[in-house]
Amino acid sequence: MEKDLIEYIAKSLVDDPSAVNIAVVEGEKSTILELRVAPGDIGKVIGKHGRIAKAMRTVLQAATAKSGRHTVLEILD
Repeated sequence: MEKDLIEYIAKSLVDDPSAVNIAVVEGEKSTILELRVAPGDIGKVIGKHGRIAKAMRTVLQAATAKSGRHTVLEILD
């Protein structure tokens, strides 16, 4: 569910939605979502001063709060 949410948001922001790729890394207590986009779209996903990235992380935390698992969003080059 978390992967689909972040994928939907990222594809809405970028110019090349087909380049959006999310890898899920499961741990004991946390889950890491590794977001990769086209090189020209990284700025659109991060936003000015990281505002969009922070907003995406906030939405992700709200979506996973009830499950009790800690989920982290990493935006990779």
